[in-house]
Amino acid sequence: MEEPNALLVFVKNPIRGKVKTRLAREAGEERAFRIYEALLAHTRQLAQAVQARRYLFYSHWVDFADAWPNAAFEKHLQVSADLGGRMRSAFDLALQSHQRAVIIGSDCSQLKHELLVQTFALLENNDCVIGPATDGGYYLLGLNSPCPQLFSGISWSSDKVLPQTLAVLEKLGKTHTLLPVLSDIDHWADWEAYGWPLD
Repeated sequence: MEEPNALLVFVKNPIRGKVKTRLAREAGEERAFRIYEALLAHTRQLAQAVQARRYLFYSHWVDFADAWPNAAFEKHLQVSADLGGRMRSAFDLALQSHQRAVIIGSDCSQLKHELLVQTFALLENNDCVIGPATDGGYYLLGLNSPCPQLFSGISWSSDKVLPQTLAVLEKLGKTHTLLPVLSDIDHWADWEAYGWPLD
């Protein structure tokens, strides 16, 4: 029987100067790169502890020789020009063969295993689960059926993402629940507040 849960992880290929660019302007390129590597390791550890089929989506190329085990992650390239299209494609793929799908990025140091477990449980009785971020976006989105309307007409990378997403759910009459508000690591102050000591 097919695993009912799918965990979708979006990552950027770790390239110095191309990741955590806002943080790099404040903390330096090398420190920003090390922070991103630490966030990737945190996300990888979380994902491997979850009972789910794991899908890993890269920004630029699929890397079969990195620290993400090929046996634990089905690896894909993010497809589409904008973030909404890339997420929609990932959900469409996963929900063909799974009852529930949850997408996360690699920017949230506060995300814990218990929240992921809770999300899959909540999707048994809710159409959508959202983890709101302090910047007005979200660090997690869970669905139990395709909902393409959630991925078009959204002002991505702005503080309008969450309110616009909730407005779409309301218009469609979809049931949803919100997880605790957490902070993504986009600035040096975020890392000072929620990060860990770097080696």
